[in-house]
Amino acid sequence: MTRAVLRCVPHTIRHAPEGGVTYEAFCVAEGCGAESGAHDEQEGPQDWALRHAGRTGHDLFRRVFTDHARVSRDT
Repeated sequence: MTRAVLRCVPHTIRHAPEGGVTYEAFCVAEGCGAESGAHDEQEGPQDWALRHAGRTGHDLFRRVFTDHARVSRDT
């Protein structure tokens, strides 16, 4: 019978600025499904949501902010 030795090695996860952030907005009105697409700046999806609301009367949106993270071993 063999035995495995497991050890806990602490790690930290942090935002990686070089990866940037992506912003998106999705209309959640029933049956709509429209979306802004991914943008590097927050203003793009915000402007899209405002225009979409003005054209359709839809008033509920899901906003998604995606970043990149780097995991590093604690010393």
